[in-house]
Amino acid sequence: MSLWTSLEPASATVDPGAGTRVRLRVRNTGDVVDEYRFEPVGSVAPWTTVEPPTLRLFPGTTGTVELTFAPPRTPDATAGPNPYAVRITPTEHPDAVTVAEGNLTVTPFTEVRAELVPPTVKGRFRGRPRLAIDNLGNTRVTASLSGADTGDRLSYDLQPGNVQIEPGRAVFVDATLRPRQIIWFGSKEEQPYALAVRRSGAQALEIDGTFVQRGFLPRWLATALSLSLALAIAFVMIWLAYKPQVRSLAAEKLEQAGVSTLPPPSPSAPGNVRSSPPPPPEEKPAEEPAASPSPEAGGGDGEGDGGEEEKPKERTAATAVQELAARSDGRHICYRAYVADRGWQDPVCDGAEAGTVGKDLPVKALNIAVAGTKGTAGNGAHVVEEWLTGDKWSSAADGIDMYIGSTKEAVSPLQGFTIKATDGSVCQNAYVANKGWMGLGCTKPGDWMYGGSPMEEAQNLEAIRLTV
Repeated sequence: MSLWTSLEPASATVDPGAGTRVRLRVRNTGDVVDEYRFEPVGSVAPWTTVEPPTLRLFPGTTGTVELTFAPPRTPDATAGPNPYAVRITPTEHPDAVTVAEGNLTVTPFTEVRAELVPPTVKGRFRGRPRLAIDNLGNTRVTASLSGADTGDRLSYDLQPGNVQIEPGRAVFVDATLRPRQIIWFGSKEEQPYALAVRRSGAQALEIDGTFVQRGFLPRWLATALSLSLALAIAFVMIWLAYKPQVRSLAAEKLEQAGVSTLPPPSPSAPGNVRSSPPPPPEEKPAEEPAASPSPEAGGGDGEGDGGEEEKPKERTAATAVQELAARSDGRHICYRAYVADRGWQDPVCDGAEAGTVGKDLPVKALNIAVAGTKGTAGNGAHVVEEWLTGDKWSSAADGIDMYIGSTKEAVSPLQGFTIKATDGSVCQNAYVANKGWMGLGCTKPGDWMYGGSPMEEAQNLEAIRLTV
């Protein structure tokens, strides 16, 4: 070897967003003039520069280059020790490559951002906002959640109550607010509250919101019910005080005709010559004509109307994954996309492309089904007032359809989605408008994976690829 190297110092420490320098000394131990080219390699190479990039040395002479490390203040600058290397290639002997290795320690930093979606919720018995928490630091964040308001007028149910967020990730917390007293009659009332994200050794991050509690019944309806009850009571009192006398019309007719309702006297004794006149003959009532059969009674001889022609059954992701699982054992995932202005596409499986690419046709909803993973769960993300929000969480067992997003015209297209497999990992690659394919990402077994537009950019989702 015709080269000697030395790093000064061999180990260095740098803060994200700042910079540090390391000196690399090189000596030409050969017997010819040589030029050396320097190239940083390794995980820290994107934010490493070498000055000068080349160095020409005479035999027995020593030169120096400076390595500058400037990690960004983002989750990409992983906290802790990061080994680095500089590849040195001699021009005269290109096969005799030398690698100088050192260690760079990136200091940790924590930055947490939270947002209530929506900041104002309305309801009579409960309100259900969502809290989005983003970890913008380079270390894992562990936090507990709580709620409070002035006067202790609300109760809080937060699911989950504790979160662990990896660097560069976000979690959604479902909050349920319940008023301690119900407004039965009257107008709405606004009740301010705050949800707090508490971390050990750090000041709590509080996010303010408003719960608008509506009355159960409007005030005018209470007045109307009171008047109706008063009128009903007055009517009953008048009826009891002035009850009308009811007399049978048949009794009045008999009195006018002089006919008694008593039974006739018994026959006289044999010696008695006088006898009462015979009673008049009874008139037989006229027989009523037999009722003719109603045209609506009974069934006719005609045949009933035939049913509508049966429509073909829709082919969903569950249909496709059941067919695939019947042909091939193992883990499978099938999915299809609802594309704006085009509707549902046919389902595809195991890494195939669903949606459109480069046609400016956003995805409104996704239909997903799995086999061999003991089910799946996920939700969709939309943009509301320039912030990324999510749908309600959905889940489904093996072979069952799960839907994310909405096909309604009033609902905005998907910007992204979150998914996990109950057993094992899931991989995704999302195509985002104006960004292209975002790159393949896979979860650890049972973890969540987000795919789609970054929260701060809010671009429409156009296509996806999924594997399990």
